[in-house]
Amino acid sequence: MAYTIKKLATADPELAEKLRSFVYDIVGCCQQVHKELGPYLNEYMYQEALEILFQEVQMPFVREYYFSVMFHGQCINHKHYVDFFCLDKVFVECKAVDSLGGEQRQQLWNYMRLTKCRIGILYNFAPTLAQCERYYFNPDTDTMYMF
Repeated sequence: MAYTIKKLATADPELAEKLRSFVYDIVGCCQQVHKELGPYLNEYMYQEALEILFQEVQMPFVREYYFSVMFHGQCINHKHYVDFFCLDKVFVECKAVDSLGGEQRQQLWNYMRLTKCRIGILYNFAPTLAQCERYYFNPDTDTMYMF
């Protein structure tokens, strides 16, 4: 399923501000890892560093959060995982690629849609200037927003 992404600041500015505030510390940790390690490293190095930093700041998280997908009332055996599940509400997907593209975005969006997780962060550590994209999914309207 491909999404047309809407801007949450246009649809609901108050919710957009609340969500930015809610994920502020998570994004701050990602920025600190990028600042200290620098660009162009392996994705797994960034993940391990982020795990260390989350532990240091006592951020509640699960690394490699596994989930299963239901289809016609049955569980599909293949397990998927997202890099981090923080604060019991936020998926964090880490990347180390030249530039974020549709494939990376769709991966996170599918995870959010299939699990009904409403908040997702896609963070690309590889470029000199890191890329951070924050998403809000409304499962009631099946709408994806950027905030």
